[in-house]
Amino acid sequence: IFGQPDNSQLSKAIKDGAYLVDVRSPAEFNGGSVKGAINIPLDAVPNQLSKFKGKKGIVVFCRSGARSMQACQFLTMNGYANVKNLAGGIMGWVNDGCPTK
Repeated sequence: IFGQPDNSQLSKAIKDGAYLVDVRSPAEFNGGSVKGAINIPLDAVPNQLSKFKGKKGIVVFCRSGARSMQACQFLTMNGYANVKNLAGGIMGWVNDGCPTK
């Protein structure tokens, strides 16, 4: 129950060139994010759907995973089947050694 999540599919998506989207606020993003990620805050996702079109794989993330879960659900409801949510958020990812900028 309290074990580490299996992020093997997530790691594969990233290695395959997934579109990395940080859905935190611009201030949070500017404080540091995952290398190669773009910032589309959660409240801007509905108005930025065109940025997701044609992406082979999409990984959304935030600090804890709550906002990215909402973004993932919204994108899925709008026809994006290739979306993955970073369970545990960016902090867990950084703690696992993911490169940051």
